Amino acid sequence: MKRLPLIIALLIFLSFIVWIAVREVPITPPDSPVSIVHPPRGFVAAWDTLNSYQDTISAGELRRLLKEVYTVSDSWEEVIRIESDLATITTSGAPFPLRLRPADTPAPPNVRRYWKTGPLDGLHIALDPGHIGGDFAAIEERSFGFPGDSPVREGEMSLITAQHLKPLLERLGARVSMVRASNAPVTSKSPSDLLDSYRQHNPGVPEALLRPSAEKRFYLREEIVARARLVNEEIRPDLVLCLHYNASDNSGAWESPDRPVFEDESHFHLLLNGAYTESEVLDEGDRFQMLERILQRIHEHEAGMGAIVASVFAERTGLPQYSYDPNSPRAKNVGGNPYLWARNLLANRSYTCPVLFFEPWVMNNREVYARIQEGDYEGTRLVHGRMLPSIMREYAEAVAAGIEAYYSQK
Repeated sequence: MKRLPLIIALLIFLSFIVWIAVREVPITPPDSPVSIVHPPRGFVAAWDTLNSYQDTISAGELRRLLKEVYTVSDSWEEVIRIESDLATITTSGAPFPLRLRPADTPAPPNVRRYWKTGPLDGLHIALDPGHIGGDFAAIEERSFGFPGDSPVREGEMSLITAQHLKPLLERLGARVSMVRASNAPVTSKSPSDLLDSYRQHNPGVPEALLRPSAEKRFYLREEIVARARLVNEEIRPDLVLCLHYNASDNSGAWESPDRPVFEDESHFHLLLNGAYTESEVLDEGDRFQMLERILQRIHEHEAGMGAIVASVFAERTGLPQYSYDPNSPRAKNVGGNPYLWARNLLANRSYTCPVLFFEPWVMNNREVYARIQEGDYEGTRLVHGRMLPSIMREYAEAVAAGIEAYYSQK
């Protein structure tokens, strides 16, 4: 009994030590929701540059483009007030006034932009093979396949497609630049660099919870921003072709990359910039880039070209259209064309020239998967019961045929 006070005192002391440890080093279970603070984007909206477009667009044109192409709700009315002769745009500083052209006067024949619309002979086209591939394929969640098979890596496939497309366009007279020429990132930043930044903005949060955010920031933002800087400041093309392959995640198809779920469907659609969501319209950076594209008349050129290119691509590949939900909060159909859709993606928003963003085939469709396993080859082979060309060469030839058809008609 004499030892009881000593034991109680020892237990109290140990409890105090444990309380201090827990208080000073909070432990967050892996499955606990943690609000991650993301580092600043670093984009600055240069509103003064839009002064070059004063008196070039009418109130009716601006309102129509906002309603029919560039937004999915009326949220734009909170930050863009359109009167008969003036649009007042909310910014982080003083509102930006954009003088509007009278409706009864013709649109100016030229507006400020570095890109030209044609002809194809001498046109400068940039090819942007989507994603990265190589050692980065797993990080960017663009690698899957059954054990023993060749891994399906979208970044590597899109690069091979671009390498086949380049000489086809050059034979048509175009000048072609590659935004990415190897299975390596364009950005000089690495996931580790970004992880350091996330640590600074999230003190005390375990690294295991920060790493996924840093990796996504690497391939979803930093890589595309670096490509946009290269396109806008160095390549300065007349047109960018973003080459991607699609995949379906219905029925949990991507829950295990080494046990993908096959889908019956395979389809194609072509994306243009537009369909800004409410949060995107209210974001100053996105709002600035949207208005810059509107004032450069980019959509008019994209839509005319996209309609013909999509039609030719679909005819040559036999792929049916992919359709978004008509009430989708992030997509809008363009001009009633079943293959043509508007979406606000970082690439087709940040490249300050016309952009066609391709999304053909479904990589986890059985026939498409079998074609990918055959790799790149000349001629045709018996694949999944049909004589078929290399999927990457078929892709390249269909794009080239669509571009040729548009500029021939133009």
